[in-house]
Amino acid sequence: MFNDVVNDVSYAGTSMRGEILGVERRRFWRDEDKLEIVMSVGIDGATVTQVAQRHEVTRQQIYAWRHDLKKKGLWTPNAGALFYPLDMPVPAVQPTAADTSPPVAVELRLRCGHRLHFDSTIDPAALTSLIRAVEAA
Repeated sequence: MFNDVVNDVSYAGTSMRGEILGVERRRFWRDEDKLEIVMSVGIDGATVTQVAQRHEVTRQQIYAWRHDLKKKGLWTPNAGALFYPLDMPVPAVQPTAADTSPPVAVELRLRCGHRLHFDSTIDPAALTSLIRAVEAA
């Protein structure tokens, strides 16, 4: 039977030494801290990568926290959604069914970091009013 494990490593009287280059960091995060980090994505246009770098975690960790917090009922993707009252003009003439294509869901990301979700058949004037109201808030 052969023993492949070397107990003492030495070369010409000199023993090998190893250095510890850093201390292993294992941090424990409370759900409140995770929630605060997850919710900071999108504020002032911050991306997941930027938030991860700021808190010294990986992007994958933030996505995992989102999943776990959602499963626990502590976070929803629409948390913090803002609704603005608008006077939306009603178009005087409705196009006929033959003139319209089927509506498509649209997501618009504004420079301020907000996102708008609307139907592709929205009146352009109403959309313009909506964008101005959100950017002004």
